[in-house]
Amino acid sequence: MITPIPYQDPQELVRGLIRTVPDWPKPGVMFRDITPMMQDPRAFRALIDMFVYRHMRNRLDAVVGIDARGFIFGSALAYALNVGFVPVRKAGKLPFKTVAQPYSLEYGDATVEVHEDAIKPGQRVLLVDDLVATGGTMLAAIKLLQQLGGNVAEAAAVVNLPALGGSALIAETDTPFFSVCEF
Repeated sequence: MITPIPYQDPQELVRGLIRTVPDWPKPGVMFRDITPMMQDPRAFRALIDMFVYRHMRNRLDAVVGIDARGFIFGSALAYALNVGFVPVRKAGKLPFKTVAQPYSLEYGDATVEVHEDAIKPGQRVLLVDDLVATGGTMLAAIKLLQQLGGNVAEAAAVVNLPALGGSALIAETDTPFFSVCEF
């Protein structure tokens, strides 16, 4: 006889497998490590399914993933939603003509880029990353996509750290924001 697996709330399953690493990469930082959650097939499937069910009727044209962990989730979502995938990369990593957006983050300054022909004017996109802290990377990606004429239907993350203010800054851009869990 097969023993049924007891039901577990998908959000709690995902949240419960995110490990906190204190003082990394520097003292005082509580790093939220998503790798244990991705290693668990039930949790990873539950995560992707939550995003798919949320967006399956949204008539998206593409999923945009932010370098690098946003690629993991974004690719799986694009496949499941039957739309294209667009990478937003760190500066200097894309081989074709790009548009760039500098931004500030917790530990310094950086720049993200996207191919200039990655999004066509009017296309509806879902923007995905693993975590939103101060929001710098996500805000830079939103600006890039809007510069290309894209419509960001939603900015989404696995983890939101609302105390660091990023999700509030994203909301100020009138871009809908969603996260699976908060710490």
